[in-house]
Amino acid sequence: MPERIYLDSNATAPIRPEAIAAMVAMMEEGGNPSSIHAAGRAARKRVEDARRAVAALIGADATRLIFTSGGTEANALALLGSGRPRILYSAIEHDSVRAVHAKAEAVPVTRDGLIDLAALEAMLREDDQSAPRPPPRPTIVSLMLANNETGIVQPVASAAEIAHRHGALIHCDAIQAAGKIPVDVAELGVDFLSVSAHKIGGPPGVGALYIAAGLEVAAQQRGGGQERRMRGGTENLPGIAGFGAAALAAAEGLPAYRALGAWRDALEAGVKAITPAAIIVGEDCARLPNTACIALPGVKSDTIVMAMDLAGIAISAGSACSSGKVAASHVLTAMHLPVEIAGGGIRISLGWRSERADIDRFLDAWQAFARRQKNTEAA
Repeated sequence: MPERIYLDSNATAPIRPEAIAAMVAMMEEGGNPSSIHAAGRAARKRVEDARRAVAALIGADATRLIFTSGGTEANALALLGSGRPRILYSAIEHDSVRAVHAKAEAVPVTRDGLIDLAALEAMLREDDQSAPRPPPRPTIVSLMLANNETGIVQPVASAAEIAHRHGALIHCDAIQAAGKIPVDVAELGVDFLSVSAHKIGGPPGVGALYIAAGLEVAAQQRGGGQERRMRGGTENLPGIAGFGAAALAAAEGLPAYRALGAWRDALEAGVKAITPAAIIVGEDCARLPNTACIALPGVKSDTIVMAMDLAGIAISAGSACSSGKVAASHVLTAMHLPVEIAGGGIRISLGWRSERADIDRFLDAWQAFARRQKNTEAA
């Protein structure tokens, strides 16, 4: 049987050997980083080395980085811990942001899948106009750097300038972007930024939140005062060590990720040649070099995903399944795409372990799928 091809790195990247080695070493050494004896000091050094590595990946001061249990917690810690009662988020955000508070408000996006900056400014202007009676509503804005389904890169720096002009804070979910494109918190101008280990080839269950100088967050999980009293609980030492090793490898691998863009383009061109009706979502936008979001009008995403799986290729659907029904992707719906496209988007995402031959295998499977679809329609 041919080797299975993994083209779902945006869901989770294959764990890097460097991360595995660091995790094993940490588990063998043991120690609690809060202890003052030699074993504790050695564990503390491992944590701080990893903190510096992750911080370097996003251009941050290591002292401003807090480790969490993952990207979801990092997002929640920023948005709920900021103390800002009003939360605005772009309509294409990940569910970990969209569901963080029942009264959070969505900012629309354009047909290109970019946050509508004029709409953002208008919503923030409401706060200005509410002063002095009633008091203005201090706001935090959440905007991802790159969308997990389409790969479209957002104008975070422009949104940050608008937010700050209106006295708002801004949080950036860079979970899908880190390790794929350069990320620099100073250039983005953000107050908070979230990253996750398993998206860059580290282990699941560990993430981090950058907090700009002069800011703090109220702990949502209290304990022994770890992570500068902003995130209690004994640190996930193996996970943090693996995160640090993966961050170092991801930083070194940025040029290789940039080169994946040519393979992604070849895949999309091949799909269009085989099925001219296919829609490449975000084709004319700045995107992550590894991500392709494709829809065949009238064909449900789960149908394509299952066909590819039977051919030994792992991809994912841009739509979610609920109670046995396929729901249109909220990302594609927010981009004003019709339901026959929004309900049929698939995502192909290359990764650090991908090879050029994977593209050929995918296109062979796509050709076979298209042939079967044509035969079914003709029957």
